Amino acid sequence: MAGATSSVVPALVICWLSLVILLHRCRICGAVDRERTLAMIKPDGLSGNYTDKIKEAILESGFDIVQETVVLLDAERASLFYAEHAERSFFDSLVKYMTSGPVHAMVLERHDAITHWRALIGPTDARKAKASHPNSIRAMCGLDSEKNCVHGSDSLQSAAREISFFFRDAKSETVEHDEL
Repeated sequence: MAGATSSVVPALVICWLSLVILLHRCRICGAVDRERTLAMIKPDGLSGNYTDKIKEAILESGFDIVQETVVLLDAERASLFYAEHAERSFFDSLVKYMTSGPVHAMVLERHDAITHWRALIGPTDARKAKASHPNSIRAMCGLDSEKNCVHGSDSLQSAAREISFFFRDAKSETVEHDEL
């Protein structure tokens, strides 16, 4: 029995060390603490043929595109998505704009995804983005504070709500990145 125990201990130590090394590597590459956010290319981004440029900027910035879909929102769905702005003066104009053409919704993933995506898209007002963040997506293709080409979640709670808004049933409503 003593011989069996002595051969098991080195095997357990090797397994334990392998696990520690694997977990350490995952922390280094960020796989352990990756976050998801919703990115949406708005109708002006699609009609202006900016989709490929935007996706290229996303991938070059270290994001993975986990899921994506193109959707034409009706007034009810656009109103629901932007419900937090329902009492604001620009709400009706926003709904009209968001239903003027399809949108391209994507789930992005990387370490600190929300912060990095918001930095990549730049200020809400594309006119300000052109002056203060000339390399941002909104500077590249936005026009003003409404027609600013892209949307990005502003918090973990918003990201969870917005991702589920577009990707409730991942099998029927989304296209996996590998299939594109």
